[in-house]
Amino acid sequence: MAKELSGRRVLITAGGSGIGRTMAGAFHQAGARIAICDVDGAALEQTARELPGVTAVIADVADAGDVDAMFTKAEDALGGLDVLVNNAGIAGPTGLLEDLSLDDWRRCLAVNLDGHFHCLRRAVPLMKAQGAGCIINLSSSAGILGLPNRTPYTASKWAVVGLTKSLAMEVGPFG
Repeated sequence: MAKELSGRRVLITAGGSGIGRTMAGAFHQAGARIAICDVDGAALEQTARELPGVTAVIADVADAGDVDAMFTKAEDALGGLDVLVNNAGIAGPTGLLEDLSLDDWRRCLAVNLDGHFHCLRRAVPLMKAQGAGCIINLSSSAGILGLPNRTPYTASKWAVVGLTKSLAMEVGPFG
């Protein structure tokens, strides 16, 4: 794996903790050049200290402006993009659908689905232009099986699965 990833330019959302941080460590160990973003500045800073050379950007993927700024910083630091890891997500509210607020519903979908869209909107043209790229969209078993009392989360993860399948059909021919 290290040979294949050495020098590759990787952007990981929610790279300050959890799965994103673990993936950043694995890519770093394999010799990739990495940019990470997170809304948690302290976690982002800690991860950047542990992984020398990593570009760290505070960004909320639900905000298109934040994503545009993040991509500009990542492109400047890395000189392009070979791999996008769309990892950012939140658990969202728990409860019966009829008891959920519209704001809670919208925030969960904004992070879990719109965040993927904002990042893909920037990454796809870069990858098409260079004739290659790798996109990793993280979902959940909830995106296949569903979960009671977790409708916003489940809806967002089902949508990520559909988004990923459709996008693969659209951009697969470009490499």
